[in-house]
Amino acid sequence: MRLFISIQFDQPLLDTLVHFQGELRKTGVIGKYTKEENLHLTLAFIGEYGDPDTVMDALEQVSFQPFELRLDGVGSFGEIFWVGVSGEDALNTLAGRVRRALSEAGIPFDRKKFRPHITLIRKASYKSDQRIPVEEVTRGSMTVQRISLMKSERGKNGMVYTEFGSVEAE
Repeated sequence: MRLFISIQFDQPLLDTLVHFQGELRKTGVIGKYTKEENLHLTLAFIGEYGDPDTVMDALEQVSFQPFELRLDGVGSFGEIFWVGVSGEDALNTLAGRVRRALSEAGIPFDRKKFRPHITLIRKASYKSDQRIPVEEVTRGSMTVQRISLMKSERGKNGMVYTEFGSVEAE
């Protein structure tokens, strides 16, 4: 099964992200928009791994304090359009702890440099003279109080993410 560790968003932050996606559509941005239920921030991507209980055991060794996560700007990695976040010191520390726990448990994961972002659109393209309403997304924030082990499966209407377990902040 495909696994990843993420921060799942509260409903007010999801509402802000979905509203921003709507504004992007109005300005002519096309592509494969991430469904509301799939919006998240990945801390570590594990990929195919058959023992989620071992991953949860490692994740339970990660301690962290609640911290504020704020939406901050937009950008792209090629055809991927994303929203950035502030609070990167706390995020980088948390991602480092998660990755260290996985490594110490011998669990393989994608070791690419951690670049905190929220993917809004894949295969994005923009063919309009309208300005992208960046200020729409700068209003969102939430307090991160837990991290989740997620399972990713291909469904008939795209990817389906299911929480396998979570760890609460101290």
